[in-house]
Amino acid sequence: MLVLEDGRTFRGESYGAPGETFGEAVFNTGMTGYQETLTDPSYHRQVVVMTAPHIGNTGVNLEDDESRRIWVAGYVVRDPARRSSNWRATGDLDDALRAQGVVGISGVDTRALTRHLRERGSMRCGISSTETDPAALLARVLEQPSMKGADLAGQVSAEQAYVVPAEPGEWGAKRFTVAALDLGIKGMTPALMARRGIEVHVLPATATLADIEATGADGVFFSNGPGDPGTADVSTLQAVLERGLPYFGICFGNQLFGRALGFGTYKLKYGHRGINQPVMDRTTGKVEVTAHNHGFAVDAPLDRATTTPYGEATVSHVCLNDDVVEGLELRDTTGALKAFSVQYHPEAAAGPHDAAYLFDRFVALMAGEL
Repeated sequence: MLVLEDGRTFRGESYGAPGETFGEAVFNTGMTGYQETLTDPSYHRQVVVMTAPHIGNTGVNLEDDESRRIWVAGYVVRDPARRSSNWRATGDLDDALRAQGVVGISGVDTRALTRHLRERGSMRCGISSTETDPAALLARVLEQPSMKGADLAGQVSAEQAYVVPAEPGEWGAKRFTVAALDLGIKGMTPALMARRGIEVHVLPATATLADIEATGADGVFFSNGPGDPGTADVSTLQAVLERGLPYFGICFGNQLFGRALGFGTYKLKYGHRGINQPVMDRTTGKVEVTAHNHGFAVDAPLDRATTTPYGEATVSHVCLNDDVVEGLELRDTTGALKAFSVQYHPEAAAGPHDAAYLFDRFVALMAGEL
């Protein structure tokens, strides 16, 4: 059974590993890409409810993992595939969940569960294949910490720095060097930078300005990641902005950029999670369909620029569903771009490729063309 912190209970069948797990119940609206979702470190300590009813059809493979392990705290599906069928598959999803100890539940009315979370908001929950008393499981759910105030990036970050070499192209073997802080980075992100001739030095979340400068970085990148951005130290990012190093951040990196500029952050009622979110790039007027995974957002004014110690900050992207800030820009007194960020996932793993141009924008920023 699955029990939410407000007491609502759903019953189903064990899926994945047997046992008991707890986390924040959130829903993902993607019709595909479950392997990338499961291995996204931003889902650390969250129980993910899939709104698409059929999950596991294409099995799992050795290529689509976005990190070293499955990070979700629990997994909720309505109708798991009885068998997988795909030419790339090397195994079944149920077996992969079981092998990594991920407790799940199937046969749940995920439509009713999702509507409940939309109305009441994301909340703590527990899944158990051993407990028979909902009240007893609820008592343990209420003992769990809230996502608000959770400092989790350090728990998912790489322990040691590593390098993703640039791929050769028309520019030669290497174009730029980027220091990327791993706050929960997905593997496709440095891969897409490498394809653009960038040598990516992936650093632990605890990296300092000295660590960044030691790489000889032409630019700095802050990744996605889990937890409450209000708990993070932004002094390193502020030092990067003071040095004038080109900066690009996504998701958690967008929220930390906002805090470094002096804006606040807040928790969304139920967040944005899926691969079908419409976002307008206000700098071009174009609308992108984008991949999201965030429960917090930046509190910045949509109607005006804000003067900061580092330059003029403006909201560059906005979600067309609810006007949530989806991107920020920082420009100097001449109007030249110094730094930018987006709240969503331009690496699109899984998801549409509408936002891949942002990596090209980062290259142009480092080249001094913006």
